Amino acid sequence: MDYFIVIITTVLGLYFHWWLYVRIKSWADRDLALSFAEGNALKQAYMLEQLSCAKAQKIPRKDLPAWLEKASLNYQG
Repeated sequence: MDYFIVIITTVLGLYFHWWLYVRIKSWADRDLALSFAEGNALKQAYMLEQLSCAKAQKIPRKDLPAWLEKASLNYQG
């Protein structure tokens, strides 16, 4: 029974850390996209849409800042 508890606790702990890592990456990407919006509510919506497009196109995370900056320069608002 002791091994069962240790295994379950370990698996749940690993899952929680993975989930937290994914959430933090998501929050960081969202904050990056919103940083290009400069407080403009319409541009914020546009940048979040561009972030979704970047994820759909599978833009690598290392290229994401440059891609979002280019998208923000194309904003026609």
